Amino acid sequence: MKLERRSQIMELITRQRTVTNAELMERFGVSIETVRRDLDYLEQQGVLRKVYGGAALNVSLSAEPEYASRAKANYQQKNAIAQEAAKQICSGDTVYLGVGTTVQAMVQYMKNIGPITVFTNALRTAVALSEIPECTVILPGGQVRAKELTLSGFPADENLVHFNVDKAFIGIGGITENGITDFHIGEARLHRQLALNARQAIALADSTKLGVRAMNNVCTLDQIDLVITDSNASRQAVKALETAGAKVIVAK
Repeated sequence: MKLERRSQIMELITRQRTVTNAELMERFGVSIETVRRDLDYLEQQGVLRKVYGGAALNVSLSAEPEYASRAKANYQQKNAIAQEAAKQICSGDTVYLGVGTTVQAMVQYMKNIGPITVFTNALRTAVALSEIPECTVILPGGQVRAKELTLSGFPADENLVHFNVDKAFIGIGGITENGITDFHIGEARLHRQLALNARQAIALADSTKLGVRAMNNVCTLDQIDLVITDSNASRQAVKALETAGAKVIVAK
């Protein structure tokens, strides 16, 4: 029974990237003490690492999941975050939409805002935005990243440093109380600059990103005005971010 349960936990965390203690207690009908023993064991085996209120998959700091798999994962949660994020945009705003499947999902909720100007280095997002009549889309240039279809590198850095925006929506690789991190060096550098240039910097982080630490530091939490996550986020993880100074909205 114990070995089978731990095997199922391994399969679950490999698929979801994170699990909560409450989720495991409900799924297997066991106590919090049993869950903690299972997570302690799997952490010792190198499968996962314990975070506030649960555990996260122990992946390489530079190992970003493929775009196709990210686009399908946590679809409903990402849409809830995207809808909440789009509510932050007002008619007449100039905004930046960063890379990531959650940020891209915002486009469907931006059709009736009114005239807006959008900078983005994500080609898929730019194409979707071009179908909104009152949206002016600006691409920064740069090197195209295969499969991701994003722009980064010196041309993007050089162009975007000259512009200020009302709101920057930043997709992330991970977030802890120490700050925001990402997997790609060029995109992390770009997002770092945009957080500085924006009147309001907003990080979109589905619950699988909480407690995850990627290779590249983007910024500390005091450089982010708002974090939007989903209702699967554990109370402990949200409280840890708030204690560290972040304002967090949990999208229902």
